[in-house]
Amino acid sequence: MKHIIVLGDGMADEPIEELGGRTPLQAADTPAMDWLAAHGRCGMLKTVPEGYHPGSEIANLAVLGYDLDRVFEGRGSLEAASMGVDIEPGEMAMRCNLVCIENGLIKNHSAGHITTAEAGELVDFLQRELGGGDANFYRGVSYRHLLKLKGGDKRVDCTPPHDVPGTPFRDVMVRPLVPEATATADRLNELILRSQQILPSHPVNLRRVAEGKDPANSIWPWSPGYKPCMETLAQRYGIRSGVVISAVDLIRGIGVYAGLQPVEVEGATGLYNTNYEGKVQAAIDALYAHDFVYLHIEASDEAGHEGDVALKLRTVEYLDHRVLKPLIEAVARMDEPVAIALLPDHPTPCRVRTHTAAPVPFVICKPGVEPDDVTRYDEFSAARGAYGSLAGDEFMKAFFRE
Repeated sequence: MKHIIVLGDGMADEPIEELGGRTPLQAADTPAMDWLAAHGRCGMLKTVPEGYHPGSEIANLAVLGYDLDRVFEGRGSLEAASMGVDIEPGEMAMRCNLVCIENGLIKNHSAGHITTAEAGELVDFLQRELGGGDANFYRGVSYRHLLKLKGGDKRVDCTPPHDVPGTPFRDVMVRPLVPEATATADRLNELILRSQQILPSHPVNLRRVAEGKDPANSIWPWSPGYKPCMETLAQRYGIRSGVVISAVDLIRGIGVYAGLQPVEVEGATGLYNTNYEGKVQAAIDALYAHDFVYLHIEASDEAGHEGDVALKLRTVEYLDHRVLKPLIEAVARMDEPVAIALLPDHPTPCRVRTHTAAPVPFVICKPGVEPDDVTRYDEFSAARGAYGSLAGDEFMKAFFRE
């Protein structure tokens, strides 16, 4: 049997007044999700262990059944693997956002969802002006980039910028958790402040301001760590080969360490305008050649961060109509049975505009496994499913070994 996980990043939510007290999953038109629920078994999965911040790096590692205490080394190190950037001994890697600061406040975590081409110019500029010694900058996608720091100490408190929109940036700058990390915190804060001196006058930002767009006028490094050591999914679950399909370096990096082959899809943006059709076709093609597919769709998470209820509804429906429907139809024509799982990694409620640690709804639809009584896929219906509440590697064991 072959297996595919469809991960709707951040699509779980809370009841919203303007939706009549329903969540977006409850309010959206989701016939394909409901078909999976009616033909599969549902449950709730705790993807953020106690003591961990509800970041996508934590939640996606947990979905794949990894023990966070053993393998987690920060977001930057995972993204480095996707970008082909090696982390040497003595080096610390960090996610490095391009953000917009306005009147001393963090306006947004994405510099108005700056394009990859514009961001690439800015990151190259940062490397010329600030990099080349102990600190080095590497291009990523849109606002998501990489900073490596030689001799860095990961015992620093770095606030994810998407958690604190509207906050004075000086209130959430890097601080050491132990005295030995003071030099690292000071160096990172120096880079933040120096970036704010040189980025506003760059032609890319002058052009964006003239066009009424948010400038990328500061860097924001966070989630530090060293090179991780992870078992592959082949070692853990016996799959022969697998792929990861995502527009996000973080997810592709997790896939690389998990032994999955990244698949590039033209037009994959990580936003609501992503190439849904291209991504699902890549997943269908991969199922013919591989045992396992991890198909990650980012758009709902970004809509939640924007607090845009209407957009989040639309992204949920796009996932249903443009990904799940053709996937289910294609799987039905395959000679070999295919198990399909659907879930978010974490909720990203529009009300709070950031991730929460609440358990997420999942459905596993596997040929030969008797369905439960759940007929709709949402946060409350799934809680009544046969799997109940799972944690740790219980979801992956149920998916592969039931």
